[in-house]
Amino acid sequence: MPQLKKILYVEDDESIAEVVMMTLEDFGDFQVQHCPSGQEAVDAFSVFKPDLVLLDVMMPGMDGPTALQHIRKLPGGSSIPVIFMTAKAQVHQQQEYLDLGALGVIVKPFDPTTLCDQLRQLYA
Repeated sequence: MPQLKKILYVEDDESIAEVVMMTLEDFGDFQVQHCPSGQEAVDAFSVFKPDLVLLDVMMPGMDGPTALQHIRKLPGGSSIPVIFMTAKAQVHQQQEYLDLGALGVIVKPFDPTTLCDQLRQLYA
């Protein structure tokens, strides 16, 4: 796999998005495109060409799992690594996300000081 550089980040909660964006850009030195909805992520995917999609589960309109289904149908989307971020963290729920093909699940609230390392470990 190529080195992790470009992350398509999908999160509808602006306050969470601000913390994650700052963490990924300032501490992880990643190039990040933030999309506040699943549909915007689907629309941005082919143009941005990310190395990884970091995807919130619960969003109004198109939720994370549905956005992933749409991304999987796009050119380059069938093999894109995906990590879900969610407050829905029960074991059976996490397993459902892994069954969708996710590399892993990061539970909210997350620790900003370890987020970049978590992403790199899951991506490796």
